[in-house]
Amino acid sequence: MDDRAAPWWAVLPPVAGAAVMATGILSVGLSLVGLEVVSLVAFVLSWALWLVLAGDFMALFLSDRRGWEGQADTPPALTAVAATTILGVRCALLGWGPMGLALLGVSAAAWAVLLPAVLRHLGHRMPGGAFLICVATQGLVVLSGTLAPRYGRWLAWAGLVPFVLGLVLYVVALVRFDGRQVVRGAGDHWVAGGALSISALAGAKLLASGVWAGDVLRAVTLVLLGLSLLWYVVLLAGEVARARVVYDVRRWATVFPLGMTAVACLSVATAAGIGWLDPLGRVLLGIAAAAWLLTAYALVRQASSGRPV
Repeated sequence: MDDRAAPWWAVLPPVAGAAVMATGILSVGLSLVGLEVVSLVAFVLSWALWLVLAGDFMALFLSDRRGWEGQADTPPALTAVAATTILGVRCALLGWGPMGLALLGVSAAAWAVLLPAVLRHLGHRMPGGAFLICVATQGLVVLSGTLAPRYGRWLAWAGLVPFVLGLVLYVVALVRFDGRQVVRGAGDHWVAGGALSISALAGAKLLASGVWAGDVLRAVTLVLLGLSLLWYVVLLAGEVARARVVYDVRRWATVFPLGMTAVACLSVATAAGIGWLDPLGRVLLGIAAAAWLLTAYALVRQASSGRPV
């Protein structure tokens, strides 16, 4: 089918998976602060987006294997893994344990297939999407840690290896990141900070599970959160220095780190017993929600005008 004749939802690029990530983490955050009804609306919307993207993914696989392979070895393909883990976390919070386990299996299988291909094709001076190698890996840790209270601490123990691997992969991405993206990036440069936020959230989940209790993990988690907040300030300063107000699908990769940083603050506040992080997380969640609304409005305008989204 000619892309020009296809509806916008049938030709979405892999990076559009960041919209699922952004909507899903917003649902998680809203649930943590007690806004359950709004959280459920976001949850349903994130599932709808996930199903659309999964359909596009399978359609491309069946109709254009070479085109599918060309997308599968790029960092944006890993949004499929990260988005699935976030949906799994929200399912677990709703008490849907079997669904959470199923999504953990799906995301782990996709991670095992996609990550090696992406790593083989990493270049230099890359945009912020490179940090998805860390985000996808830590997403597995967050989901397994969330499921551990119901299905056993072995899930949290299993998360220790990808937790450490995720930190290594962050360094791998960092040395390949083009620092000029801070003032030039189209939106995915924010993943540089979001990857540390999800790493801090993963640490909080492991800390809450008790599999690695003690000062070391607590300190690592707090350092990761502190660095993510530092990135937040740097990236925000970059936006002020050079405003980029034109809609780009990669702006969903801005909304996701905003929401993830908020959720990380809320979760670390509980796991590490640091009370002032809770109100900070609530403020950051409000900012993330506003960013989501603005980006969604821009998406609707773009789609209604007939332009690619």
